[in-house]
Amino acid sequence: MGIQIALAGNPNCGKTTLFNALTGSSQHVGNWPGVTVEKKEGRLRGHADVTVQDLPGVYSLSPYTLEEVVARDYLVGEKPDAILNIVDASNLERNLYLTTQLLELGVPVVVALNMMDVVRKQGGVIDVAGLSRALGCPVVEISALRGEHCVQAAEEAIRAAQAGQAAKPQRFDDALEDTLGQIEALVSPCCPPAQARWYAVKYFERDSRAKLDGLTDAVQAKIEAVIVSAEDAADDDAESLVTNARYVRAAVLARAAGRPAGQHRLTVSDRIDRIVTSRVFGFPIFAAIMFLVYYISISTVGTMMTDWVNDVLFGELIPPAVEGFLVSVGCADWLQSLVLDGVIGGVGAVLGFLPQMMVLFLLLAFLEDCGYMVRIAFLMDRLFRRFGLSGKSFIPMLIGMGCGVPGIMATRTIENERDRRMTAITTTFIPCGAKLPIIALIAGALFDGAWWVSPSAYFVGVAAIICTGIILKKTALFAGDPAPFVMELPPYHLPTVKSLLIHMWERAAAFVKKAGTVIFLACAAIWFLQSFNFRLEMVNAGESMLAAIGGVLAPVFAPLGWGDWRAAVAALTGLVAKENVVGTFGVLFGFAEVAEDGAEFWGTMAQVFTAASAYSYLIFNLLCAPCFAAIGAVRRELGGKWTLIAVGYQCLFAYAVALCIYQYGTFAVTRAFTPGLAAALVVTAAFVWLLVRPAKRPERKLQRAAAAE
Repeated sequence: MGIQIALAGNPNCGKTTLFNALTGSSQHVGNWPGVTVEKKEGRLRGHADVTVQDLPGVYSLSPYTLEEVVARDYLVGEKPDAILNIVDASNLERNLYLTTQLLELGVPVVVALNMMDVVRKQGGVIDVAGLSRALGCPVVEISALRGEHCVQAAEEAIRAAQAGQAAKPQRFDDALEDTLGQIEALVSPCCPPAQARWYAVKYFERDSRAKLDGLTDAVQAKIEAVIVSAEDAADDDAESLVTNARYVRAAVLARAAGRPAGQHRLTVSDRIDRIVTSRVFGFPIFAAIMFLVYYISISTVGTMMTDWVNDVLFGELIPPAVEGFLVSVGCADWLQSLVLDGVIGGVGAVLGFLPQMMVLFLLLAFLEDCGYMVRIAFLMDRLFRRFGLSGKSFIPMLIGMGCGVPGIMATRTIENERDRRMTAITTTFIPCGAKLPIIALIAGALFDGAWWVSPSAYFVGVAAIICTGIILKKTALFAGDPAPFVMELPPYHLPTVKSLLIHMWERAAAFVKKAGTVIFLACAAIWFLQSFNFRLEMVNAGESMLAAIGGVLAPVFAPLGWGDWRAAVAALTGLVAKENVVGTFGVLFGFAEVAEDGAEFWGTMAQVFTAASAYSYLIFNLLCAPCFAAIGAVRRELGGKWTLIAVGYQCLFAYAVALCIYQYGTFAVTRAFTPGLAAALVVTAAFVWLLVRPAKRPERKLQRAAAAE
């Protein structure tokens, strides 16, 4: 059956980097059964019979977050052959807290001391042999980032699995050990001997998820009596007693191993953080970095590669070759139109922006891997907390820059239910990878590649989140203080080229896969609807079914400046997948026919939009309801009622913002007062009132009720 090795460790300990180094391209990514937590497993290089399971990063195995539940259920229920515990050697005491829990699972454990290169650079030395003796399990020095001794750590885990010798749990103070020993004697007849300690601790903590079949009510009553006696003697609750004992034991282990030298002096990371996380320079630096990310991706490097893909690959090479082949085999005219105008015109228009997306993914991966993005969450906590959200809310938004679906899933780590709902509603305001082609299209076609368009899209998303936080936190549904935010900041380091390329490739491959499936089918459907009328007669686009449908929708969007039926239809298809907006334009504006001269395609689109309506169109598509996949994620996380609230709010908010952008932009040019401008003024006044009005305070209602009594 092979050997199963589980990788377990704290967030930001280098676990994923080690997983990539051990498995390479043999990874399989999915979701754990029944939940939305990502599941990654792969074959160990050079060992076809060894499977490596990358568990979610957790600080403990308490059942508070979904990641902790998933990791614990796997380790207890699936019971891997060995656990490879990745420990940040530069923060030993904090990481060993989890280690003390892993040692109780009755599974062989090997500890991998990661980031040893950082420890050595600081002049520190860790007594690996002494730590191994104290833990009672093998300890290996590694540097996952540099690839040092990673294979040796995996091979040590294989040897531990083959030996089958369960790790020995750490011992606590005598009073607690006496109590746990009594409970262990009571639960041991109902569980495997190696897991008796684990269940004794969990029952002592009154962990509701720890259930043993065959444990009678009488035995459980005896266990409760033991717990109450221990709590009375210590004058503290059982869970706190165990937590304190673990921290004490972790501190003892860290001291025995020898603390890294220079830990009390400022490191390079500390000096950098004094600047990039400061109250004065932090936000300007963040704004400058994100500006450069989008400027490089959209306006410079990414654009050069995109121009080649559009003008050469999908202009001079693919369409003529495909058309020549279709003509040579006597293909029917309608089928030629489907392939050239529908498939190549639509999918080609989307794939043309793939180079820009890959540059963006590469830059974001660098910021994530080097440790800067974690600092942004810390920095944003200062800003978000003023408006009712915590820095925890920014973590899903960072993840959502790649794709909104995992960003929405990441909201489950927020304990406060109100904060979690608000974060799920606002996460998709940050432009995801699927929205990048829309940004690039509008910037290139209608603003002549202006440098400010793409960065402004990102900051409009941040502003939308802040405004939404202010507005919603003043309602009874979302009122309350934001959840506290604690995050460990790993030291800065240069990521490896291999790691960056893997991250970029994973995201780009997902985009190409979507282009080959969802967008392909959507473009074919758009071609059919714009080529035939309701009598299924082939007609020009203006007399088609799509034109009729768009004609119904267009008046709704006329106040936003884009009453053309093609623009309305493209926005609607964006609900299936945001890339479809570009694909639909590719079909409706004949991308395949004019691809040899990109300027002609841009010029055709420019006839439909003014500068004000183009930016209005861009912002509406960035802020309105996300794609069906993201809406489905919201439904799974929040339920049907809150999904309707989220989608309704997003669409209404996007419409209001786009209305104001177009009407004020048009007024700045024409100086003409119109009914649309009057509507924009009313919307602005309402918006300002929602921002400045007093907050709802549910506790006041309670005070009034108490006074009335």
